[in-house]
Amino acid sequence: MPSNPSTGVTTAFLFPGQGGFDGEALRRAKERHPQIGRVFERLDAVTEELYASRISEVLFGERKADLRDLLDNDPWASQVAIYGAGLAAYEILAAQGATPDVLAGHSLGEITALVAAGAFSVEDGVRIVAQRVAVIERQGGVDGRMVALAASAERTRKLLELVDEPLLAVATENHDEQTVVSGPAKILDRVVAIAGQLDVGAIEIDTPFPFHTPALAPAAPEFAAYVRKLDQHPLNRPVYSPILQRYYEPGDVLAELLAEHFTRPVRFAAAVRHLRESGAEVFVEAGGRAALSKLVAKVTDGAEVRSLPTLALTGGRLALDGTLEALREAGLAAPERGGLAELLAPSVPSDVFAAYWSERGHMVLELVRTELDAFRKSAETGRGEPEPAAEPEAASEPAAPAPPASSSSASEPRPEGYDRERLFEELRTLYAEALEYPEDVFEDEVQLEAELGVDSVKQVELLSRVSSRYGLPPRESGFRLATYNTMGKITDFVLEQMNDQGAHAPASATG
Repeated sequence: MPSNPSTGVTTAFLFPGQGGFDGEALRRAKERHPQIGRVFERLDAVTEELYASRISEVLFGERKADLRDLLDNDPWASQVAIYGAGLAAYEILAAQGATPDVLAGHSLGEITALVAAGAFSVEDGVRIVAQRVAVIERQGGVDGRMVALAASAERTRKLLELVDEPLLAVATENHDEQTVVSGPAKILDRVVAIAGQLDVGAIEIDTPFPFHTPALAPAAPEFAAYVRKLDQHPLNRPVYSPILQRYYEPGDVLAELLAEHFTRPVRFAAAVRHLRESGAEVFVEAGGRAALSKLVAKVTDGAEVRSLPTLALTGGRLALDGTLEALREAGLAAPERGGLAELLAPSVPSDVFAAYWSERGHMVLELVRTELDAFRKSAETGRGEPEPAAEPEAASEPAAPAPPASSSSASEPRPEGYDRERLFEELRTLYAEALEYPEDVFEDEVQLEAELGVDSVKQVELLSRVSSRYGLPPRESGFRLATYNTMGKITDFVLEQMNDQGAHAPASATG
């Protein structure tokens, strides 16, 4: 996976940080999208271990907790809720066939972006978020807050010079008319007072601690030491960092870079401009509220850019619905379930159909158009039933030349008992080349999503390639992708299908 895409960037997914949670929107979306329940079940296992409390019960129980409630009663839960909502939105979008060219996060959202790209497991992502809170609390909680000023970064820095406090800092540069300041609470009171005298508006940010300030420097080493013990995996998608102002690279030690987040500012406006210059035309906010969507609109004012929220309520309606409609209209998501999906494949899971349609829907439509054209011509000439139209070129691979009759070939039935070890090596090569991972990471028991970050959409795509390559029969309607979550299980599944159905060995393992 290229870490720094120089071309082909069209769609960027953005993950929000502090304040990026809308409890009501998340609860409404959960009623229709099973991905939310599945994501939070995984989070529950970790929060129960760390806090003896399930985050799902906090967010979806009888008491309808929202961000303010979480900040007042369960500060750790506010951070896990923001993280979980971002991942859940990402999974919903992926299940609908929406595929980003690049991911980026705002502050805490950068952890979510890295997890979505496979750098850490979902569970370890929760541990990182929790440790981020814990090390700050062990430093005495750092009595401070964050305030958004209606001023440019340059003007804000000049204002801070008047106060002359080393622990005050510009925390985020959101757009030309909004800059967030972080620091000790009493000192920030003076900043707000001075801002008022200069007619500069000030709004407090919903956050449990002041982030991106020199005051957090003592907490960074302990945090880095903790994250260093977690398994770091190769990214399966490019991730751009508004803090580092660059893409993450394969050789990066994420523990060290994430620790730098404690004190370095988020230059969000500059990041959006960079992505726009790289070709991004659609920005989708994967998470709660619609703060980043509004910031993108401010930064790109006048440009032909679409900025789409997800887990937010707009005019009483869940923004996710309109965003999915917009993505479908732009050809960036699969057709809505209940339309073609319900007609063509009523028993196929939504995420499987979405992945299939994203990859091959255009072939299906071309075939239908060809068939209809042949039928129309037949009806016009009165020739009765039309001859079947030839399948369009795009939907099929060129046929290989027939081998000499006397030679054996891969297209002949393979011998019974196809060797598992050989099959495993072939599959490992196929997956490694498709994902641009080293082959040795695909061990028998390694989990594709939890440990390598291969999302369900990509797994469906790869399994389709395997089925085509080995001539496997269509999968039964009860097939569940989650059952085959390791390379070993996929190998056993393919081997069983080959032995049961008399499938054919492929012409080559990598062709």
